[in-house]
Amino acid sequence: MSTAPLVDRPGGTSLFLLPSGRVDGPTFLADAHALAAALPEARHVFNLCRDRYHFVVAFAAALIRGQASLLCGDATPAVLEAVAARYGCAAALADDPAVPSPVPVIAVRPERRRAPAPNPALPREQLAAIVFTSGSTGVPTPHRKLWGALVDRSRAAGLRFALEERGPASIVGTVPPGHMYGFETTVLLPLHAACASWCGQAFFPGDVQAALDAVPSPRVVVTTPLQMRALLQGMDRAAVRALISATAPLDPAMAAAAETRWGAPVLEIFGATECGSIASRRTVEGEAWSPYPGVTLREEGEATLVHAEQMDAVTLADELAMLGDGRFRLLGRRADMVKMGGRRASLAGLNRILTGLDGVRDGIFVVPDDLDRRTTARLLAVVVAPDRTAPSILADLRDRLDPLFLPRRVVHVEALPRNALGKLPRQALLELLARVEAG
Repeated sequence: MSTAPLVDRPGGTSLFLLPSGRVDGPTFLADAHALAAALPEARHVFNLCRDRYHFVVAFAAALIRGQASLLCGDATPAVLEAVAARYGCAAALADDPAVPSPVPVIAVRPERRRAPAPNPALPREQLAAIVFTSGSTGVPTPHRKLWGALVDRSRAAGLRFALEERGPASIVGTVPPGHMYGFETTVLLPLHAACASWCGQAFFPGDVQAALDAVPSPRVVVTTPLQMRALLQGMDRAAVRALISATAPLDPAMAAAAETRWGAPVLEIFGATECGSIASRRTVEGEAWSPYPGVTLREEGEATLVHAEQMDAVTLADELAMLGDGRFRLLGRRADMVKMGGRRASLAGLNRILTGLDGVRDGIFVVPDDLDRRTTARLLAVVVAPDRTAPSILADLRDRLDPLFLPRRVVHVEALPRNALGKLPRQALLELLARVEAG
């Protein structure tokens, strides 16, 4: 049986950077083993930790005990109860004793004692986590993650982003550890690639600025398009080696502005919860994405399949255009393709045009549910643009969009109900629109 170590880094190397000091491999392993000894017999445990270091210690402790961590992006009581009932979950690991949980909570309070502790070689076939996403029905959809596949993606990312032990990078992530993007880049990556992850506050521009000042160079910022916009508006120039973005297509103009501001390349990661991160690109260099080492994509009919070691072939929910050299262009998510009058457009592309308008701080196109049944149905644009009028926004859009995709109305709101990753749940958006319509 093939195995992969929990930590594959030099012994004294920093893995995690806390406001109170750095954590190296032996200290991390000691914390993980101490917590593992306190876990009950179980196949699955919730990881509800909010602090990044507490989260990774809880994840590693469960791995050591042969348990799979249940990671719910939506941790509302109803979702947790449904998942706990389905998987027979026995406990929740949390750093907040008051966190809502349908099962007993085990407190995660690492003491950072450098006690002797082994670095376990874990079976690559071991189920390490089940990551849940909620589709249009709101029912949690599970995605199984084997330890070997998680290790391979970390190593591949380390190669792609040129992370080398002779100069380990400091990762400052603005994304939460429990979502797949943050899980891969800020929790798993330091275990198998040459970097250390910041575990203090890093969400608002001031937090990020302070974090960058606190960590050693070279520094890499891991963020989202929405947060990058906030950083451009609220953060001074800082010495960074690169900025990495994911979760939504990045506007090339925003990427160019960020490169000018920080004098560093802006890179994007492409992936999905089903398969994890599989490709990257430098946004200003064009639309082509390059698969990670060890990842191949193959067209099968109208679908595209992703192949990688330790992972079953995954059918992407995105439409791709394969290029002759193994790279590809992203056309949009199949569910996001809008068809009107015999023509089609990517909803993500339309949103990118909308948010690229001067004075539009945030915005989204809304597709009516009966678009495919009602010939007079039209799109709706919802914007956060206090200094722009609806007619002026429509005038700008007329210069940039096919007339078929022009919104019938532009609705102003104070803020869009985005989650921690900047994504906008459709139900939350519809509830906001209902409140607006009600006055």
